[in-house]
Amino acid sequence: MLLEMRLRGLGVIRDAVLELGPGLTVLTGETGAGKTMVVTGLGLLMGGRADAGAVREGSSAAVVEGRVAVEPGGVVADRAKEAGGDLDDGDVLILSRTLAAEGRSRAHVGGRAVPVGVLGELAEHLVAVHGQSDQIRLRSAVRQRETLDRFAGHAVTEPLAAYRTCWRRWTEVETTIREITERARERAQEAELLRLGLAEIERAAPQSGEDVALREEADRLAHAEELRGAAALAHAALAGDSSAADAGDDVTTLVAAARRALDGVRAHDPALATLADRLTEIGYLVADVATECAAYATSVEADPLRLAAVEERRSVLAVLTRAYGEDVDAVLAWAEASALRLSELTGDDDRLAALHEERERLRGELAELAAGVSLARAEAAARLGAAVTEELHALSMPAARLVVEVSRREQADGLPIDLGAGPVPVAAGPDGIDEVEMLLAPHPGAAPRPLGKGASGGELSRVMLGLEVVLGAADPVPTFVFDEVDSGVGGQAALGIGRRLARLARTSQVLVVTHLPQVAAFADRHLVVVKSADGRVTESGVRLLDAEERVTELARMLGGMADSDSARAHAEELITTGAEERDRC
Repeated sequence: MLLEMRLRGLGVIRDAVLELGPGLTVLTGETGAGKTMVVTGLGLLMGGRADAGAVREGSSAAVVEGRVAVEPGGVVADRAKEAGGDLDDGDVLILSRTLAAEGRSRAHVGGRAVPVGVLGELAEHLVAVHGQSDQIRLRSAVRQRETLDRFAGHAVTEPLAAYRTCWRRWTEVETTIREITERARERAQEAELLRLGLAEIERAAPQSGEDVALREEADRLAHAEELRGAAALAHAALAGDSSAADAGDDVTTLVAAARRALDGVRAHDPALATLADRLTEIGYLVADVATECAAYATSVEADPLRLAAVEERRSVLAVLTRAYGEDVDAVLAWAEASALRLSELTGDDDRLAALHEERERLRGELAELAAGVSLARAEAAARLGAAVTEELHALSMPAARLVVEVSRREQADGLPIDLGAGPVPVAAGPDGIDEVEMLLAPHPGAAPRPLGKGASGGELSRVMLGLEVVLGAADPVPTFVFDEVDSGVGGQAALGIGRRLARLARTSQVLVVTHLPQVAAFADRHLVVVKSADGRVTESGVRLLDAEERVTELARMLGGMADSDSARAHAEELITTGAEERDRC
């Protein structure tokens, strides 16, 4: 429930606070005073579309703030906490929306900045706003179907949810079958190319890392003489040649001489002893390296035949790497992935068979679910039509009748639906097989006509209100807001609207922007938008009226003469009647 709303810099409103409460609250005021801005502000607070033109001239931004009482463990509180917001006093959520003059918009929930979409998510569980534009939407077949489903409740929504899940999977299967069938030639060409590539790789039989190993071997074979000479020279430098006259010049001999020199005095200084030990280790390392150099020099041989074989193999691998990857490992990875893809492509026949089988199974499930949804809608349509018709009688349309018609469109290749008279192929969609249309017969003898073709604005207002009263009992919304719902009506019909609004206010908070005193007389709380002018700029504020002020305001609404004795007497009579009627609702 909305507890309070503050508007700043919005249209003609400079700064206004609306103190709200349970029951029926009416908002009145002279034409141009800014009543519509209140609904605009509420729309902004609930995540509606922002229009920078709504910012008051001379203001840098328009700000709308609201305090909402919520269930601490309810959907709204949980979503607010998920967005990072906090509740005040455990059960009050503060919402705000700022609209800058240059068009930027910001939203806050529970003190935390959030995307504007979060306000919209919360609004779905908080407020239902109805304005004259909703009369236009009421003529929409989609809106009429949604209204019927809301009235039907779980009887429709549960099987409809299962139907939609099945529908999504069915359309996915249909799309896959179509793609496989339409792309059969492309897929066959792709499979053939993959086979050729895999056969080429299989013939070459590359091994992981083979190209690297062959490159190293080819380099070694191509420089065999240089490698052998270098190894022999290194061996001679390290180990010397015992047959040579200058055998004492090799590294091994020199290191040994140095070690012996230090060994002779090591007993006198530990530092020299350490150096002597390190020279011993160096001697071992030099000897080992010399031995390996000698062995390497002996093993290296120039082998032109082996070099030719290596180069030939490298040429074979180069063909593969040019076509399938930058190296042999990449070629092997391509082969692995291509084998899986080929398996998928060549398994189309089996896959198509499985998909066709699944499609038929889903088709049967869809038909069964669609029939259940359709029968539940038809049953609910009869109840909804009767309930709204009763409401219309109380809204000064005593002979009117609302018919909610549920029909299906036959289609040769549609879903075979059995609604009791044998299977009939009908067109199906994501929301079922039904076309829902609301028809109004305003007086006896008149054939029911679609709301969009025969109903006047006043009749649409009353149909919409009748629907909300009925829906409010079946699926209550915490807060209803009606903007000029009484447009196009007056007299006894206006009293009927006031009476029905009071009835709706028994289960929900109701805020009504009205210009009719007959409606305002039923209010639990009466707010008035007051306009003042300084000769250049108009400003509006909102006040809560006391009992005497209500009489004055209703007298003004009755005839424009707030001080007229007759108007005030009539206003008092309306207020008394409204209170009595409200108590009986």
